[in-house]
Amino acid sequence: MFILCLLGITNEGCKEYLNVTPENVGTIDYAFRNRNEAENYLFTCYNTLQNMSNVLTDPGFTTSAEIVYPNDLSEKPIADEGFQLIRGTVQNISNPVLNYWDGGGNGQNIFQAIRRCNIMLENIDKPIDLSVEEKARWIAETKFLKAYYHFSLARLYGPIPIYKVNQDITAPIEEIRVKRQPVDSVFNYAVQLMDEAIPDLPVQIGNIQQELGRITKVIALSVKAEILATQASPLYNGNPDFSKFKNKDGEVLFSTTADPAKWQRAAAACKAAIDEAASLNMKLYTFIQPANLPVLTDSLRKVLTIQNAVTERWDFNAEVIWALNGSFGYQNFCIPRLTTAAVQNSTAAAGSFTVPLATTDLFYTDNGVPINEDKTWDYARRFELQAGDNANKYFIKSGYTTIKNNFKREVRYYANIGFDGGIWFGNGITDQNNPLYIEAKGPDSKAGPKDRVRINVLAIWPKKLVNYLTVFNEGVQQTSFRLPRIRLADLYLLYAECLNEASGPSAEVYNYMDLVRQRAGLKGVLDSWAQYSTSPAKPTTKDGLREIIHRERRVELCFEAKAGWDLRRWKEMLTVLAPPIQGWSIFQKTNSNFYTLQTLFIPAMTVRDYFWPLSDAALSNNPNLVQTLYW
Repeated sequence: MFILCLLGITNEGCKEYLNVTPENVGTIDYAFRNRNEAENYLFTCYNTLQNMSNVLTDPGFTTSAEIVYPNDLSEKPIADEGFQLIRGTVQNISNPVLNYWDGGGNGQNIFQAIRRCNIMLENIDKPIDLSVEEKARWIAETKFLKAYYHFSLARLYGPIPIYKVNQDITAPIEEIRVKRQPVDSVFNYAVQLMDEAIPDLPVQIGNIQQELGRITKVIALSVKAEILATQASPLYNGNPDFSKFKNKDGEVLFSTTADPAKWQRAAAACKAAIDEAASLNMKLYTFIQPANLPVLTDSLRKVLTIQNAVTERWDFNAEVIWALNGSFGYQNFCIPRLTTAAVQNSTAAAGSFTVPLATTDLFYTDNGVPINEDKTWDYARRFELQAGDNANKYFIKSGYTTIKNNFKREVRYYANIGFDGGIWFGNGITDQNNPLYIEAKGPDSKAGPKDRVRINVLAIWPKKLVNYLTVFNEGVQQTSFRLPRIRLADLYLLYAECLNEASGPSAEVYNYMDLVRQRAGLKGVLDSWAQYSTSPAKPTTKDGLREIIHRERRVELCFEAKAGWDLRRWKEMLTVLAPPIQGWSIFQKTNSNFYTLQTLFIPAMTVRDYFWPLSDAALSNNPNLVQTLYW
């Protein structure tokens, strides 16, 4: 019932309370007249969170340039404004894109969600048939949501007003006209709410069918770690770029002096979450071959392990700590046309989520080091033609001409990236000796451009975001999944990052990095760099290890709506998005012409794009608010 109510498709009670009017005292009294009605109101507090499952509305997904989307299609099948933000031409102050302050621009008003949480907390004592234990749990869930909503706004806007309680509408106008609070105050308040919530949250969900998606202790501990790691990061922790960001009364909203202790606090929170996950027997996912599949090679099992760590059902996946209830709804934008039947079905796979070459360059060689550092890998000749051979037949079609860049890469490359000549295990074909593969050269190829809608403008696809059981042929059979919001590998790498920032390289840092790398079939960090890198000492220094950890997160969590937030908090977004977005010449049919680099566009991001602007209307309605710096 919980999941159905969140989707707005259950009984009339759910529908009625999705539209509660907070100002109406009679309505509020009715909403809390008994346990069932109060539970419905709790679900309205969750509603804004569950709506965040749409990746098109998540800047973590749309602004990382891991995936880009064309802006000149003949039709507009999706709300693509979030993708266009990195072009630097769509964000504005009259009608901001992804506006989570007022709502609008494909965003939603998060302050309204905070208000609902406050109403819940103010009225939870009214139902007389609510048990003490259940009331404590609902209060804890509401405090978690309130904390997460404040955190979400802080990631978007930096300093924001804090709403500990709802305002009295009869209060003097100057009390109602709130102002922004310093970013540290916002983060500290969110953590305070988390600390209040955690003791009363359930350790596990008992009724999976009815309650999967509700907040548990391990979810709250993990989000607390994420909040503290964000607060400790350079965007918020001693950022001179925003030293002039002040309220009208002169109050400073950003600290310009970095506090290293914040990293220690974040590391401790990460470890607490990891320990809680361990107590629940959570572990990194490993693909278990179902009985209806033939015995697979080790290579394919590793590929499916990486893919299914994301696309396996939450209740079957011991790695997923938290996901939202909405399914990932864009597999048809991530899969190329692989069969003649798919080509003939014009409504099947658009395949238009395109991956820039720069994203593919993140992935290591099969020696576990960057392609431009591996002393055994021919980086200078990586775009030369090479045909698939028997030694690589589970990754690249034998006899098919592709380029050297696709050979001798780590298994995460083949699990994440769909490329011309690349094997695609699945889509209804699970014969590992005769699998499907991508043909992308020119309009006559199966995956090539067919019109100005069914087109992948760089001829590279985000393979990891398609369940291997999903089929797009003459018909469509999708195996749905929930995109993880936090999984164990994320937490391990976040812990390694915080430890390194707090005290530099250590055995503990290497251990948690190596757990993730080992699952991907790679040697440990120290061994890989010592044996294969042109910079063998890099992981032995704090700065060098920081670079490695950042890259490891971008590789392991690629396409999972993490990089857009990571690049911001690290203050690396402008550097990463400076080069042109490039890929292959998709209308060319010959090998040499197809593998000629083309530039799609050059991102235009500046320091102001680290945070969102407030709308003119918001500033007009509340003169005590200041516009985001640089806007």
